[in-house]
Amino acid sequence: MSIRGKAYIAGAWEHPTRKAPDKSLAQLHAEMAKGALDDAGLSFDDVDGYLCAGDAPGMGSIGMAEYMGLNLRYIDNTETGGSSYVVHVGHAAAAIAAGKCDVALITLAGKPRSAGIARNRNPARGGGGETPEASFEGIYGPSTANMYGMAAMRHMHEFGTTSEQLAWIKVAASHHAQHNEHALLPNVVTVEEVLESPIISDPLHRLDCCVITDGGGGLVVVRPEIAKQLERPPVKILGHGEAPKHLNGGRVDLTYSGAVYSGPIAFEEAGVKPSDMDYASIYDSFTITVLETLEDLGFCEKGQGGRFVADGNLISGQGSLPFNTDGGGLCNNHPANRGGMTKVIEAVRQLRGQAHPAVQVPNCRLALAHGTGGSLGTRMGSSTLIMEAEA
Repeated sequence: MSIRGKAYIAGAWEHPTRKAPDKSLAQLHAEMAKGALDDAGLSFDDVDGYLCAGDAPGMGSIGMAEYMGLNLRYIDNTETGGSSYVVHVGHAAAAIAAGKCDVALITLAGKPRSAGIARNRNPARGGGGETPEASFEGIYGPSTANMYGMAAMRHMHEFGTTSEQLAWIKVAASHHAQHNEHALLPNVVTVEEVLESPIISDPLHRLDCCVITDGGGGLVVVRPEIAKQLERPPVKILGHGEAPKHLNGGRVDLTYSGAVYSGPIAFEEAGVKPSDMDYASIYDSFTITVLETLEDLGFCEKGQGGRFVADGNLISGQGSLPFNTDGGGLCNNHPANRGGMTKVIEAVRQLRGQAHPAVQVPNCRLALAHGTGGSLGTRMGSSTLIMEAEA
């Protein structure tokens, strides 16, 4: 069953906080819900579907449904790391298309900054318990940054990608973040400043890495008939793809991501191609994540990502593919280490014509949001979402 045109994003809201030590996770989730519902012009009483991931406290959707007083007939706790909330939009659209619900609420919230949780943790251990791969990988002491550094080094070895080219991704994000009053890192940086920042995991510098923030966001996905009754400009969901990529029993290629699988699914369902996109929100845990994803989604040939991102090609108003015009995870916000939510939110802003005027893409009609969960160097969940501005 295709979801093309079967559901719309009616509400999108990003929490302005970047540090919330005085709030509980449940409270933050509820604030995301209210913000997104207010944006859509709907209420908690209208919600009959709710989706969240592992960042929700307790029993996830069950506990949050009780906390927010929701009467539901559809719930989804799908967990794919940072791509979870791109996956959830696709799942919400499918549920609506199947008649399982009419108004689906999606919330993300987390407090890693308040808790002092760094990104450079051991990815072979999750949730305090042993994962299947831990006994094989944990003994080597891998960290998140180490895994991404390894992928970046391999890409450089295979294709001649340079640190200067990766730095351009951070530069583009910073050019956009300067216009975002809530961005954690609002200052414009240069390629030289990126390269002069300390090495975190060779070849990645500190400024190649994303920020760590509290906060979150919310989305409301609705049936087309409801969307047309609301005052907010509705955003049509055209296509969605999701797929994992893992180590495949040791047959490892670090130069590509799961986007090679999720992207074609989404483009085929949407009936469009990469060159049709006016704007792209690309998960940016590290600069190498963006470069590989752009290649894997078909915006350029494999191995040509370095040339594609260089010289400001991702800067709105300057390059051919404006990306992450809120500053992205590299400069603005990476709540709960799950940046997929904010990728969808900024794409919605662009399609509504509500991004900051300095970065708004003129006549933005088609937009893509992509999330990467897990680790580029080991196993990941990838999800691609394609949306269209309602004429």
